[in-house]
Order: sequence, then structure tokens, then C-alpha cells
Amino acid sequence: MTSAGPRGPVYGSTVTKVEPFGVDHIPDSERHGRPSSQFFVWFAAGLNFPIILVGFNAAWFGLSFPTAVLAVVAGAAVGSVLMAVMSRMGVRLGVPQQIQARGPLGFYGNFLPVAYINVFSGIGWAAVTVILGGKAFGELTHLPVWLCGAVLTAAELVVAVYGYNMINFLQRALTYVLTPLFVLITVVAVVRGGSLFAADPHAGGYVGTAGGSITLGGWFLAFLVAWAPFASDYSRYLPDTPGVVRQTTWYTGLGNFVTICWLGILGVVVGGSASGSDTIVALHQLAGPFAVPALIAVGLSALAQNFLNVYGGAISVQTLKVPVTRSQAVAAICVLAYAISLWGASGTEDKFKVFLNLTAYFIAPFATVLLLDFYLGGRADRGRIGELYDRSRVLDWGAVAWACGVAASVPFWQSSLYTGPFAAAHPGAGDLSMFVAAGASAVVYLLTRRLRPLWRRPAAPAEPAAERGERAPGLSART
Repeated sequence: MTSAGPRGPVYGSTVTKVEPFGVDHIPDSERHGRPSSQFFVWFAAGLNFPIILVGFNAAWFGLSFPTAVLAVVAGAAVGSVLMAVMSRMGVRLGVPQQIQARGPLGFYGNFLPVAYINVFSGIGWAAVTVILGGKAFGELTHLPVWLCGAVLTAAELVVAVYGYNMINFLQRALTYVLTPLFVLITVVAVVRGGSLFAADPHAGGYVGTAGGSITLGGWFLAFLVAWAPFASDYSRYLPDTPGVVRQTTWYTGLGNFVTICWLGILGVVVGGSASGSDTIVALHQLAGPFAVPALIAVGLSALAQNFLNVYGGAISVQTLKVPVTRSQAVAAICVLAYAISLWGASGTEDKFKVFLNLTAYFIAPFATVLLLDFYLGGRADRGRIGELYDRSRVLDWGAVAWACGVAASVPFWQSSLYTGPFAAAHPGAGDLSMFVAAGASAVVYLLTRRLRPLWRRPAAPAEPAAERGERAPGLSART
């Protein structure tokens, strides 16, 4: 066992070393990096084709161009603030977002939300991205899509095994590579297929201007809500100083806001000319002589997204106390995501919308409880980090607040899989599910936060770090 004390950090900032930490608290001796790294992490992750796909729906909703742009900007702004605040929580506490949730929900009360929200979401998003990236490289190379997807998955596996430093390094590099490619896509798409359209009450998805705006803006918000349970994973190594916390907040928010607005508005612009055919084929046709760089951009952007999906998903598996290493969890997630991508390769767009909705409905109350606990429940106190690794805190009221938020949102769900009674009776109201879920969970949390824990068992003797597979503050780091 090697101490991370005066002799220096065990991991440090070395890019080519496999990260030895999983769900552990990151000690001060391992804190490194600059707040600007968060801009590149999230900017590169946001440069992806699904955001453009969502923008296509503005014309289908019958919204005018200015109204659609306002909806995109509003959704991106709210989601970026959420991401910015949750990212700063990682700097302060030095633990992943999934571990932070043990605070208000309890050690085991956190299992169900993390299993669904983080593991299911991480695998699902990884599969969606492998599908789009595999199709893009398949269009480009004429190789089978399954083979292109396998190559992408293998690359994601290797990078996610190396971990935090490698991901930060490659996200910065991909930002420099992808930005000019997406600028090219933007110019070509606007010139060849862009249009500034008026409102169309006869459009197929028209439910009224208010309802269409709320639903469209909510989808862009849902993109960032889906990232929220992973926000601290990529900031937890940064030094905990007031300046770093403040700058991390701004860099994270800006990195998310710029890409969501940029590509979302691009999708709105070209939406009027989009066909109902396969979206990657449609992009190929729209780009014309510039199809090669456009398809390269979509393929590489799959990597920028999936480095985070796979890495965050692996940490989530460890949070559930599954007896695997982080590398083994990475491998399992990659295999599952690839298998699902083979199943979901047809009808991707419809399946994607269902998945986007069903993750956001469950994540919104989860994020709400974490934020309230951090700012009102005293979780920002670093002296309480040890509570996050205390198994005697079995179940707490935050789990009830989360469950109540989800339950309250069900009547408002709008999905091809299930439409709630309120949504069916009032389609013009738009999809209010996320907002109802967040509001209901906030009310229940505020009503219960001062109550005694729901379930606390007698504390057991401290377990050796090697048996627990995680380290709280004060334990040394293992190489």
C-alpha cells in the first residue's frame, strides 16, 4: 500500500497512466488541473448530431423560426446553469455525483436511482451514439455498420480504462478537431438547406405555440439534465479553492450553452428541408460535396460523447457495490452498449426520443434533491464527506423525495411508449413532466429534510479499504 502523502501523488496529471481511483474521495495531494478543462470536456461532448436532430422538430411542431430559437436558448440556458452548479459540487467534495447522492438518499437508498439514472442512462446513451457514429463511418467507408460500431466501441473502451486524465486530454484535442468540422457542416447546411420559416398551424405535430415551445425547449433541457448525474465526475480532481470553484462554474456552463445553442439552432434552420429518411443518409445528401468531412465529424463526435458515457457509467456500477474494478465495469458497459446498438440501429430517431424523455423524467427530481441537499442540507461541508461512505445510513428521506417527484410526473408524461392522462387531455400544454417532477421532489425534500433518517442501522466496525473497494477521506491510495 503506497501513501499519497509527502512523496507526491499516486496518479497526478500523467495522461498515459491508468487511473487508480474509482468511486473514491480524491485527496488534496491528487488534486490537479485547470478549470478551463471543464469547457473542453463539455464543449466536445456537446458537438454531436443528436442535438441537430432535436432541432429538426421545430418545423414539425409548426413553430416559427424566432419562437423555435427562443425555445432552444431557454432550454440550453436552464440546463447549462444546472450543469455548472453540479460541476462545482465535484470540485468542493472531490467525489463523483453518484456518491454525492448517498447523502440525501442514503447508502442503499441511492441504489435504485443510480441503477436506472446512471447505469441505464450511460449504457443507453452510449448505444445511441455508437449507432450514429457507426452509421456515419459506414456511409463514409462503405464498411458494415456493425464493424464500424465495434471499432468505435473498442476505442471508447481503451480511453475509459485509462480514465480521467486521458479523457480530459482527448476532449481538448477533439474540440480543436471537431469545431472546424462542425463550422463547415453549419455553413454548408445553411447554404444548401436552410430556411427561416413562419409558424404553421397545419404542421403534423402542432399543439399550439406554447405547447410546442415548452416541449422543444424541454428536449434541449433534457440533453443537459441527462448529463447532470455525471457532472462532478469530471471536476472532482480540480483543486478546491474559491477561485477554481468559481471558474469551473463559468467554464462548465459556457461549454454546454454554446454547443447546445449552436447545434440546436442549426437543426431548426435546416429542419424545414429535412426528410423523414435515415438522418445520417439525410446529412450525407445535404452536405453534397462536403459529405466526407461532415461524416467524419459525426463519427468522431461519437467518441467525444461516449468517453463520458462509458466512464461515468462504470463509476455508477461501482457505486452500486458490484464487485468489479472500474476497468471491468468499463468493459461490461461497452459490451452491453454495443449489443443494444445492434438492436436499435433501425428506427433510431423514434427510439431516441423515447429514451430522451424517460431518462429526463427520472433525472430531474434526482438532480433537484442533490442540489437542495448541497445548499440547504449542509452537504457542502467537507467534514461530512465520510457520511457518503457510511453503510449504516441505509435509507434517507431524499429517496422518498425522488420517488415522489417521479410519481407526480407520470400523469404528465408525453411519449410514444406512454402518455399520461393530463398530457392526453391537454396536449397544448406541452411536456411538463420534468418541471412537475422537479417541483414535487423539492416540496417533499423541504418537508422532510429535518426529520430523523428513515433507516439507520448500528455502525459496523470500519472495513479495510481493500475490501470496500472505495476510499473515504483519510485513507491512503492504492496503486
